[in-house]
Amino acid sequence: MVKIYIYQQEDWPNFIWNINELSDLLLEVRNKQGRLIGKMEALGFNLQNEAFLETLTLDVIKSTEIEGIIFNKEEVRSSIAKRLGIEIGGLPTSNRNIEGVVDMMFDATTNFHKPLSEERLYDWHYALFPTGRSGMYKINVGNWRNDSAGPMQVVSGAMGKEKVHFQAPPAKSIRKEIIMFLDWFNNKSNIDLVLKASIAHLWFVTLHPFDDGNGRIARAIADMLLARSDNIPQRFYSMSAQIQKERKAYYEILEKTQKSNLDITEWIYWFLSTLLNAILSSEETLTVVIKKHKFWNTYASVINNERQKKMLNKLLDGFENLTSSKWAKITKCSQDTAIRDIKDLIYKGVLIKSKAGGRSTKYKLAMKN
Repeated sequence: MVKIYIYQQEDWPNFIWNINELSDLLLEVRNKQGRLIGKMEALGFNLQNEAFLETLTLDVIKSTEIEGIIFNKEEVRSSIAKRLGIEIGGLPTSNRNIEGVVDMMFDATTNFHKPLSEERLYDWHYALFPTGRSGMYKINVGNWRNDSAGPMQVVSGAMGKEKVHFQAPPAKSIRKEIIMFLDWFNNKSNIDLVLKASIAHLWFVTLHPFDDGNGRIARAIADMLLARSDNIPQRFYSMSAQIQKERKAYYEILEKTQKSNLDITEWIYWFLSTLLNAILSSEETLTVVIKKHKFWNTYASVINNERQKKMLNKLLDGFENLTSSKWAKITKCSQDTAIRDIKDLIYKGVLIKSKAGGRSTKYKLAMKN
């Protein structure tokens, strides 16, 4: 039999890698991790929670977006804020699909020290598919796939012109493979936890043990090990957000590795490079959190209106070109009420009219970044 895929190699799953090619990059990642954690610890509990809220919101949205699923950002924020005990006015109630993803991500990162088990993986799968369906299709939820409809394949292209990028191991071998994976995952070893996160991601997504949701669960598993590497339950950088930015490269290196031998040096290098970029991008999140904290410390006592709180938070999140009509639409109030809300904030020195001209008057925050 022609051995096309990595799991068909005789020594599977005994991965090998060239540590000499990875050591400088790993050292840089570890250094940046430590600096970020130190910076966050200096901010205090409330700001840490705010940063965690921003990061996990991004993580949930982008991890599902990689799979082509778009979530409402405010619903995701609402779900996470509720778990963190953060009061945010005007946010909508989230649906059960969002709640399920948030449940999984919270369990993976805040309970990072607990062992990973078959039952825990089943629970995550149930959380991802609360209706027992993936879109229109009924799937086997909370259990390993059975391949009743044929082998599990990753396919692209129009019907009749499909391209098979990957075919997963046969269903009959899944339980045995998962037991090996979990034994390795839960046992202490001398592998650096960041390296272990990269290997776990590749290994799990190669097994593809569920009918659907394998990519999201693989990323949650990697996040769990990254939380262990940081030794804190909060996440201050989003690997999923960075993977989404580099989505094409992600699928290319994944396919290349899965069709290669057991030397996964190139995959680990890509993972470490992406992780480094994710940590560097976290500076943007930190800037937003500090900006919000400074703003509400200044103005919280003069703003009591939930509509105003909602719109000001949107502006702090980067919303632009605010007009009275957009205010009315977003807060579901009348045009007259929107104008009164805006005039009140201008009087209090919170908003100013934008210098930009146009048919409608635009407003922005008076407070400078």
